[in-house]
Amino acid sequence: MAFQAIGLKREDIYIANIVKCRPPSNRNPEQDEAIACLNYLRNQVMLVKPKIIVLLGSVALKNILGKEYGITSARGNWVEKKGIKYMPTWHPAALLRDEVKKIDFIKDLQLVLDDINK
Repeated sequence: MAFQAIGLKREDIYIANIVKCRPPSNRNPEQDEAIACLNYLRNQVMLVKPKIIVLLGSVALKNILGKEYGITSARGNWVEKKGIKYMPTWHPAALLRDEVKKIDFIKDLQLVLDDINK
């Protein structure tokens, strides 16, 4: 896993999803599906109290930070809201389709690690 490659331990990471059940054919969730799960996700965030949230892909980015964000331009750039720092980056499925994106992904995770260690 890429997190281990940059020195993060699995037990230090909490993974959550926009929707709590997989949409048919593993498609991106529709807006009403994301909205139906949003309060559950908000409660998870309140309980975990993360300092940093890594947004993996466009679906996470747009549902958390807003539709005006695009993953290509936002990835690798910190966004801070309500005391939480967000790092948008590529979804792991994108890395399977385009291996060149792995370089950006590792760089983005390194920014996260650098922030944790400062």
